[in-house]
Amino acid sequence: MSKRDNLYLVGLMGAGKTTVGRLLARHCGGVFHDSDHEIEARTGVKIPIIFEIEGEAGFRKREEGVIAELTAMTGIVLATGGGAVLSASTRDNLRKNGVVIYLRGTPEHLYERTRHDRNRPLLQTEDPLAKLRELYQQRDPLYREVADIVVDTGRQGVAGMTRVLLGKLELLRNGLPPPDSVI
Repeated sequence: MSKRDNLYLVGLMGAGKTTVGRLLARHCGGVFHDSDHEIEARTGVKIPIIFEIEGEAGFRKREEGVIAELTAMTGIVLATGGGAVLSASTRDNLRKNGVVIYLRGTPEHLYERTRHDRNRPLLQTEDPLAKLRELYQQRDPLYREVADIVVDTGRQGVAGMTRVLLGKLELLRNGLPPPDSVI
């Protein structure tokens, strides 16, 4: 496998990067990694604790280092944290070392998926939907900048989304640009 066989999933929290990533790894024969889980395994604490102790800047520095290591590997499927694209270095590593898939979800849809999840420090605010809208405005252009493939998550299940992605990956591997998809 070459580095171009690496698949990297980007998108806001709740878009399904981990779930879809696991399925893609199964279908493509790659080894699945989740950058957030890797950080938790290395530090021995959950991400909200890292945010509490080191702040977002400290967490982002850890995230950048972990993703640099993971993107140096071959044959992997990587689900990145929602804010990973804030780092120019991380965006460059993703772009250079694999196929980047942007799972795009509307803030409203992502709110429905994440509203009861207490393991998302950026959403522990008075108005989590407003925060998701703000994050979408800030990050959507960065996700699009690095993405080879963009898929709207919509309300379809992960199996359907995975089938669409496998078709788009086949187009890409055959030298054809995959169109954006709304699922």
